[in-house]
Amino acid sequence: MARMHARRKGKSGSRRPLTSENPSWVPLSTEEVEKLIIKLAKDGLKAAKIGLVLRDQHAVPNVRLSTGKSVLDILKENDLTPEIPDDLQSLMRKALNVDAHVVENKKDYATKRSLQLIESRIRRLVKYYKRMGILPDNWTYSLSTAELLIE
Repeated sequence: MARMHARRKGKSGSRRPLTSENPSWVPLSTEEVEKLIIKLAKDGLKAAKIGLVLRDQHAVPNVRLSTGKSVLDILKENDLTPEIPDDLQSLMRKALNVDAHVVENKKDYATKRSLQLIESRIRRLVKYYKRMGILPDNWTYSLSTAELLIE
């Protein structure tokens, strides 16, 4: 698959082994994993970070295999999803950092271009989330709204 804003192909990454059932060495039961996910979400961790904590500290290799649901599905059931999705938040945070750099370095044209590309990714993602009903139809992106929402 090609990159979004480049004319080259990406490097292939590693893949998980194809397994359809939870490994026998996983120490936590389904209910314990769900309780742990809810606890970590209430502590303020994002869904991706919750998966990393479960993998690295609690020896749960795959939440979907152990519970039958993804981390985000469990968060939705318990009304713990953020109002703005995590990937959109991280892109907006990146745009704010790049914009701060552009304000300080007015002649950095490559960074200005990268800010344009980041903002086009944000607009594309916002269009998708509006279509899926995750964001309201009147939600719009600008750097000022991102600054208010992120900080």
